[in-house]
Amino acid sequence: MQMEGTVFTPTLEGMKHVKSESGVILTKPFLQVCKHILPVLEKFGSAMSIVKTDIGGNITRLETKHASDPTKYEQLHSMVKVEVSAKTAKSSSSCTNGLLWLTRAMDFLVALFHNLVQHPDWQMSQACSDAYSKTLKKWHGWLASSSFSVAIKLAPDRKKFMEIISGSGNINADIEKFCSTFSPLLAENHKFLASVGMDDLKAS
Repeated sequence: MQMEGTVFTPTLEGMKHVKSESGVILTKPFLQVCKHILPVLEKFGSAMSIVKTDIGGNITRLETKHASDPTKYEQLHSMVKVEVSAKTAKSSSSCTNGLLWLTRAMDFLVALFHNLVQHPDWQMSQACSDAYSKTLKKWHGWLASSSFSVAIKLAPDRKKFMEIISGSGNINADIEKFCSTFSPLLAENHKFLASVGMDDLKAS
């Protein structure tokens, strides 16, 4: 059975609700959008399993914090503010760290899908490597980088992958919409994290 729309349809729908009327990023809808991207990663098979586990873990960490006090943490950046004033933001298990790495992983995916639309002649592994070097690479240590380059070798055939994610919709148009709508939200997270001195933490 062919899916309605493309694999991005739920994500694009969800993005309409990420900001409050006053223009603030809301926790639950933002995490929901990130969650909708996980099925897209599943279609990559084992090539993206590291990224998928990482994203899933960070979503769960932020969701747990939000659930502990939904009113207090209604706005995405409020968790970071609380940790910054408590001086716990730099801990590897903090929500600040979770949001930073979640945003970076999403940067990588936006760059990857952008490459797939902009460079129809590229192999999947080239699209992945280029996106990785533009986004995650500088924040990863040697170990993470090497496991990533091994994983990229398992990337699926590009044509087959595009067919799988297309469903009944216009996949290129949806990817462009995904990249152009999601990028400003991710940029806003980085800008906020930078304003509290938390945008340049590296992986151990």
